[in-house]
Amino acid sequence: MASEHRSKAREHEPDTGTIETLASVCMRGGRAFFLQKASRIMPTKTQTVAKTTPSAKAATPSTREHLIDVGLELMRKYGYGATGVQEILDAADVPKGSFYHHFNSKEKFTAAVLERYVALEGEHCREVLGNTQQAPLKRLRRYFEDLIRSAGQSAPTQGCLMGSLSLEIAGTSSLLQRCLSSNFTSWQAGIASVLREAVARGDLPKSTRPEALAGFVLNSWEGVLLRSQADRSDTPLKDFLHYMFEEVLVKK
Repeated sequence: MASEHRSKAREHEPDTGTIETLASVCMRGGRAFFLQKASRIMPTKTQTVAKTTPSAKAATPSTREHLIDVGLELMRKYGYGATGVQEILDAADVPKGSFYHHFNSKEKFTAAVLERYVALEGEHCREVLGNTQQAPLKRLRRYFEDLIRSAGQSAPTQGCLMGSLSLEIAGTSSLLQRCLSSNFTSWQAGIASVLREAVARGDLPKSTRPEALAGFVLNSWEGVLLRSQADRSDTPLKDFLHYMFEEVLVKK
């Protein structure tokens, strides 16, 4: 009787090696559980390809991202002219073919590096300037104080990539010139939005032209950042903060 009982019990045990049984498990455990179990029995096309084509790793998007990360670091430290494709390949430890698989020229690669730089800086810009719990001019000042810490003489890497690329390559590359001009325009628009809020609050005169004033603020910043690098001193940056927020951006 005990043997017969065990035999009947086994008849009711799920056979986890069949898709039909897994389908019934799905009803109890959910679709995700079914897919997890099924994948152990029947590998997907992606899994099969991954096992049979080990060389595919060199062409994955991660290689492209790695190259951009390395290029951004090198160009910020040494500039466009001093950063050759071979230096990028050596630092990234990837073959030349991988580079040209993703980028057909150093110019196109630099455009991608610039895009990455702008995206990273844009996150900080939106975080600080978008904090509406602070008064507009206070958060604008805090934004430039943060930039001094990240781009001034005490920062790990000084300067602004957009500024350095403008000096080095904007005059000879129409592609990069357009990228730089477009990104400066977007940056200026972000500052103008804050100034517009300040006018609406009465913190700046009603006669203020936010777009033009934002251009003056941004151009002044890039100028003092260049002078700071020439002098190897943060004094121009501190002077910018003082005169911009104590003399210029005030209600008179």
